Amino acid sequence: MKTFLHTSRRAARRGFSLAEMMVVIVIIGLLATLVIPNVMDKFRAAGVEKAKTDITSLINALNEYAIRNAGKYPESLEVLVTPDQNGYRYLQAQKVPKDPWKQEYSYEPPTGSGNQDPHVWSYGKDGQPGGEDDIDSRTMNDS
Repeated sequence: MKTFLHTSRRAARRGFSLAEMMVVIVIIGLLATLVIPNVMDKFRAAGVEKAKTDITSLINALNEYAIRNAGKYPESLEVLVTPDQNGYRYLQAQKVPKDPWKQEYSYEPPTGSGNQDPHVWSYGKDGQPGGEDDIDSRTMNDS
């Protein structure tokens, strides 16, 4: 009989009280409100840095194309991933990369009037000009 009473008391003491559970939930909530905004900012910053890296690679490939083609830049970025007659690709990829927000990079070859540099850009997450995530090959090194 003594064993039965001892087991019953131990079973009654197992688990957490409602107050203990509420304290844990409040602590988890406070931590989440502090951590989640910082993590989201890091994801946004990582996307911007990836876009800058992609644009730099595209500009380098465009410049190499121009060097090998008497100073003429291609009309589209697709030329960079299309093998030439020797199987050479200016950009070592099967297809032109998309920006971190799954949109195509925009490209404009240099014009004869004024600017002789190729122009590559991404409108960022919103896909519209003027957003905070816009990345432009002409201005990205200014910041």
